[in-house]
Amino acid sequence: MVEWTDFERATIKDIFDKMDFECVGPAAFSRCLIVYPWTQRYFGNFGNLFNAAAIIGNPNVAKHGITIMHGLERGVKNLDHMTETYAELSVLHSEKLHVDPDNFKLISNCLTIVIASRMGKAFTGEVQAALQKFLAVVVFSLGKQYH
Repeated sequence: MVEWTDFERATIKDIFDKMDFECVGPAAFSRCLIVYPWTQRYFGNFGNLFNAAAIIGNPNVAKHGITIMHGLERGVKNLDHMTETYAELSVLHSEKLHVDPDNFKLISNCLTIVIASRMGKAFTGEVQAALQKFLAVVVFSLGKQYH
């Protein structure tokens, strides 16, 4: 079980309460597909992913980015039960979709960059530490089925 400080809980909740999922999700997911092009192999049914402009303008990429954000929001609401919260998604990604669990780390890195760019000076070291702890727990929980 992960121990969360009051500051971490409040910070994570605040970040997600203020976040525009329709902007941040697509930006983070498209960044992941562009920076780490091998992650595209899981999204062959998304249509045109041939270059950065196509990825950024792809409505399927945007939709999945928003889906990712809503999935993360579930974790924000269940900080004390992350493994249980993500158990079904873990099984889906490992057993049905066969997603490399390292990809969860890649999307979390891209998400951190996008959030930092949106928050500007408010993205202090302490805020980053809280966010990255949250994302690390999500990544671990999603990868649990692989262990």
